[in-house]
Amino acid sequence: MPVTPHSVGDVMTRRVVAVKRGAPFKEIVRTMDQWKVSAMPVLEGEDRVVGVVSEADLLPKEEFRDSDPSLVVQRRRLADVAKAGAVTAQELMSTPAVTVGPDATLAQAARIMAVRRVKRLPVVDGGGRLQGVVSRGDLLKVYLRPDEEIEEEVRRTVVSDLFPALSHGIHVHVEEGVVTLDGHVRDTSLIPLAVRLARAVEGVVDVEPRLGGEPSGGHGSGTLR
Repeated sequence: MPVTPHSVGDVMTRRVVAVKRGAPFKEIVRTMDQWKVSAMPVLEGEDRVVGVVSEADLLPKEEFRDSDPSLVVQRRRLADVAKAGAVTAQELMSTPAVTVGPDATLAQAARIMAVRRVKRLPVVDGGGRLQGVVSRGDLLKVYLRPDEEIEEEVRRTVVSDLFPALSHGIHVHVEEGVVTLDGHVRDTSLIPLAVRLARAVEGVVDVEPRLGGEPSGGHGSGTLR
């Protein structure tokens, strides 16, 4: 039976390129170019993440190469001026690192990325040790799930649980990640819950409810759209 990838640990990249605190500027540039990455965790000790160094941290050296430092200071770019003179990962990195745990949900990771405006997050264990990296692309992998797999999960975890007596009369169809629920139910008050649960299944793009029936109060029937 297919298992939904519910957590960051299910989709993260486990082979991670990282540097130590003392890594020199040119080594960082070479490593980024070799591995085609735009940011890397900075480690100390037993792979404990202490920061992240990105292309944005490196660019001030080029940006301010011919600039008058006093003018830059007037523009309140003190942090960038400091990075323009940096020569190691320790001086360049953004710290503390924005990280996430392997048990975090994909939605939690997506919210952190959006709020902190980062494209990837180091994944760390309880001791801050690097376990992997999750990127925006990793979070989108759930949308590669086959429609048939999504359909089976919606039928098993939503329809069968909410409408056990009517499960054979409720049709589930999935096309390009869009779930259609079609049929009649005795209690229409459960329809919004069915929609929410179906939408929570990983890989679902949208839900089209075409369910109708007698409401719990017995005041007629209707279809919720």
